[in-house]
Amino acid sequence: MLDQAYPYAALDYAKAGIRVNAMCPAVITTDMAARLFYQDPEVAKQIVAMHPIGRVGTVEEVANAVVWLCSDQSSFITGETLRIDGGMLAGVS
Repeated sequence: MLDQAYPYAALDYAKAGIRVNAMCPAVITTDMAARLFYQDPEVAKQIVAMHPIGRVGTVEEVANAVVWLCSDQSSFITGETLRIDGGMLAGVS
């Protein structure tokens, strides 16, 4: 649903100077991820292996991307999906 709705919002609000983008992180080191994935070392190993970069992301890395998207440095970006996934989806066909 998100993939269908947010580009339209980006187009609707662009002339008003409002940018609409989507952030799509993969597995990020959080308390929830620890409860779900890191109780079992084998599951944790599989989760890390899903990320070509060789590790899961951090909250700080997601926050840095959000801050960048909110900054003037990304002022010409709207209607985009920013994947923060360590390359996880780059190899998915």
